[in-house]
Amino acid sequence: MKLIYKLAILPVFLILSCGKTEPVSVDPDPDPVPDPLAAILVFPDNNTECNEGDVLNETQSSVTFRWNASQNTDTYELNLRNLNNNNISQTNATTNEATITLLRGTPYEWFIVSKANATEVTASSETWKFYNQGPGIENYAPFPAVVIAPLRGSTVTSTGGIITLEWNGSDVDNDITEFDILFGTETTPSTLLGTTSDSTIDATVVSGQIYYWRVITMDSEQNSSESEIFEFRVN
Repeated sequence: MKLIYKLAILPVFLILSCGKTEPVSVDPDPDPVPDPLAAILVFPDNNTECNEGDVLNETQSSVTFRWNASQNTDTYELNLRNLNNNNISQTNATTNEATITLLRGTPYEWFIVSKANATEVTASSETWKFYNQGPGIENYAPFPAVVIAPLRGSTVTSTGGIITLEWNGSDVDNDITEFDILFGTETTPSTLLGTTSDSTIDATVVSGQIYYWRVITMDSEQNSSESEIFEFRVN
């Protein structure tokens, strides 16, 4: 009986021994995932007329956007904004170029967002503006002005009840003559603060108010463009 007993428990011992698993080794301090770096834009060039691409019809042409490949990047997102109507589109790419159909005779701005698969951190390039060439255009309207100060949504402190508004204007033809500044407390400002050939103007403000302003840029051929509406609060 003793011999039978020992033989009966032997398979159980072997099964238990074979079923044993070794612990998995986990690196307590894995190497960090490198963040993607910002791409450098190549084409269409900044503040220029884009005269390359394939004309598709009277109103459209296709343009190939190019940028330098950035380090630690798996995909790119090309962000494009029509400066006439502010429509925004995004195009994803795995290489450093993308071909997009554009409206002819229309101003655009664009920038690239670099992305990596293993991190949510992204990097954005500079923002460039250009005019997509159109039929029969001899002089282009200025690009809409870009705010420098006060920044949109910011809270500022005035000096003696005065705030200096500052912006940047640009034009393919380099023939900007003056700026009209609309300013006030209404969300769509319509009161003319002043006309100037400079890129700054002073405005009288009151503490606790939110102010809205926009810039109308004019050139020597009487072409004009309106900026977006910017707003800030005075504390």
